[in-house]
Parts: sequence; structure tokens; C-alpha cells
Amino acid sequence: MENPFAFALAVLALLATPGPTNTLLAASGASVGPWRSLRLIPAELCGYLISIATLIFVIGREIEHNALAAATLKIAAGLWLAASAAALWRNAGQSVRPTQAPATPTRVFVTTLLNPKALIFAFVIIPPAPAALSLWLAGFSALVILVGGIWIVLGAFLARSTGGALTPALIARGAALILLIFASTLAGSAIAAIL
Repeated sequence: MENPFAFALAVLALLATPGPTNTLLAASGASVGPWRSLRLIPAELCGYLISIATLIFVIGREIEHNALAAATLKIAAGLWLAASAAALWRNAGQSVRPTQAPATPTRVFVTTLLNPKALIFAFVIIPPAPAALSLWLAGFSALVILVGGIWIVLGAFLARSTGGALTPALIARGAALILLIFASTLAGSAIAAIL
């Protein structure tokens, strides 16, 4: 995708799609507010950049043609998401304390590192031109920061706009269920691909 406008639209569309990382960002925004959740954005950005760089330079296009390797990555991501969902559910009652967010930078980093969206960014959206790769990744990074901030603010807005109906604990438990759905979907698609 060599056109900068098409690149930006594709990145924005994929980043804006609800997913495991966005779920954690929104849950944190709902629980501790936007300012305290901003520390999660560098973790998200690092997770994406490391994942994309690994996919482009280390794993390469081999994963596209190796069903077992692709399934293994999906199963690993699914297991991580299931563990994240369990931790989010278990700690939901505690997440209402102003000192503790439902998502830590480490959890956001690993969740993003294993996010299947990175495959699409690495193999479909980011142009394979090594000379201009740093420019594409700089634009990508700016969009990750923008969209991550929007998800955090959205979570905070939802928690405050419902007149107390959506408590931070309820949002954290809802986020846990969404993560569990993502985990099941990933594991199911991985198992179906190798059977």
C-alpha cells in the first residue's frame, strides 16, 4: 500500500476495530480515567512495533504459507487473551480503586504483541519497501497513539455518561468477556486451520 492516504485510512480502520488491546485501553480509561491510562499507550506502541518488525524481518512471509506456524501463533495469542480475561474478571472489583488500573503496561504490551492485527499490518498494509520503512512506521506510530488515546477517552466517557449504571467494575468484567470471546475465536480458527 504505497499511497499515504490509503495507508492512513487502512491503519485507522484496523486500529479502530474493537479488539483485545482496545478493550484493555477502554477498561482502563473507565476505571482510572484518561490521564492515568495514558501510560498504556507506549506499551501498545512497543508491542505493535516489535511484533511488526519480527514478522517482517524474522518470520517473514513463511508464516503465510505455513498453517501449523500460523495456528501456533493464534493458539498462543488465544491463551494469553484467556489469561488476561481471567485476571481482568478476578480483579474487576479491585479496579475501582483509584490507584489500580485493570490493565498494566505489561499486559497491554503482551496482548498487543500477540494481536493478530499485527499480521495484517506487517503483510498487507505496511509497504515492503525497506528504504522507506521508517517513514511508514513513523506514520503508523502516530496513528497508534491517536487511536489508543481515543479508546481510553471512550472508556472514560462511557463510565461517566451512564449515570452510574456502568461502573468501572462492570466495564472491566464486560471487557473480560470480550477478551474471552476473542480468545475463543482465535483458538477456534487455529484448530480449524490445522484439522
